[in-house]
Amino acid sequence: MSRIGKKYIYIPENVKVTIIENKISVKGILGSFNQIIPNQLQLRLQKNQLLVCRNKEDKKSKSLHGLYRVLINNMMIGVTYGFFKKLELVGVGYKANYNDKEKILDLNLGFSHNIMLQLPEEIDIEIESEKGKNYIIILKSHDKQLLGIVSEKIRSFRKPEPYKGKGVRYFGEIIRRKSGKSA
Repeated sequence: MSRIGKKYIYIPENVKVTIIENKISVKGILGSFNQIIPNQLQLRLQKNQLLVCRNKEDKKSKSLHGLYRVLINNMMIGVTYGFFKKLELVGVGYKANYNDKEKILDLNLGFSHNIMLQLPEEIDIEIESEKGKNYIIILKSHDKQLLGIVSEKIRSFRKPEPYKGKGVRYFGEIIRRKSGKSA
C-alpha cells in the first residue's frame, strides 16, 4: 500500500467537506474546490478525518492512490491557509508593476518591450521593492496547482542564465554558475 496514500487527511474545523458518489467538494475560508475521484478509489469520512482507499490492487489504482490523497490534502490546506511563492527579479533595470483594477502584471525584463501578463482572479500579488535591492514578486492563492503554473509562466519569460545569474528566479534559488571564457 502507498505510504502517502494510507495516511489520514485531517479536516480542520472551519472546512466543510461533502462527498457525493465520486465527487468531493471542499469549502473553507479562502475558497472552495471540487474534485472528481476515479472509480478505482473510494473515500471514507470519519469524524474529522478522511481516508482514501483503493478498490483494486492493480498498477493503475496504486498510482492514483497517493496522487489523489495529496490533491485532497492540498485542497484542505489551500482553503484554510493558502499557498504562496516568491519570485526575484535579478538584473539591472528589471522591474515589475501591478495594476489592481485590470489584474495585469507589467514586467520590464530587459527586452525592447514590456511584458504584460493577465493574472487569474484566484491569484493575489504583492510587489516588494527597496532601493538597491532586487524586486520581489509574492504570489498568493488557495489553489496550489494554479499558483505553480502562473509562477512558472512568469519565470519562463527570462530564465536565470548561468554566466551572470540574471533573470527571474524563485526566492532563495541557487543558480549554478559557469566560469566565462578562460584566457
